[in-house]
Amino acid sequence: MSAQQRETGRPASITAPVIVMGAGIGGFIDGIFAHQIFQWHGMLTQLYPNTTMQNMELNMFADGLFHLVTLSFVLVGLYLLWARARRGAWRWSWRSLTGWMLVGWGLFNLVEGTLNHHLLQLHRVNPEATNPLAWDIGFLILGALLVVGGSLLARSDTPRDAA
Repeated sequence: MSAQQRETGRPASITAPVIVMGAGIGGFIDGIFAHQIFQWHGMLTQLYPNTTMQNMELNMFADGLFHLVTLSFVLVGLYLLWARARRGAWRWSWRSLTGWMLVGWGLFNLVEGTLNHHLLQLHRVNPEATNPLAWDIGFLILGALLVVGGSLLARSDTPRDAA
C-alpha cells in the first residue's frame, strides 16, 4: 500500500505525471507538424525570418532546443509515473491516461501559444496564412478544448475502467 493510499484511502493518482508527459507529447506534435512537415515556422522566425542560411540554421538550432525540452517533459513524466507505480497501489485506466495526456497537450498549447505567439512574438502558427492571428487564436482555442475535453474524459473514469 502506498503512502498516499494509507493517508487518503485512495490509490495514487497518475494525473500530474501524465499531464507532464502530455505537455511533452503536445510539444512534439507541434514541432513535428508546424515546424518540420508543414514548415510554417521555426522557433524564432518572427525575429529571424528564414530568408538567409544563417537565420535558417539559427531557427533549426532553436527548434532542436525546443525538441530537447519537450523530450525532457516526456522523460520526467515517465519517471514520475514509474516512481508512483513502484510505490504500490495506484489507479489508472485508458480514460484517465488519455484524458490527462490531452490536458497536458492543451496546457502546452495554451502556455506556448500565449508566450511565444502573443507575448514574446517569437513566431506565428502559420505566418503565410491570410490571417495569421486567426491561426494563433485557433491554436489557443484548440488548447482550451483539449484541456476541457481531456478533463471530462479523465473524470468520467469509473472503477470498472481501471486496468
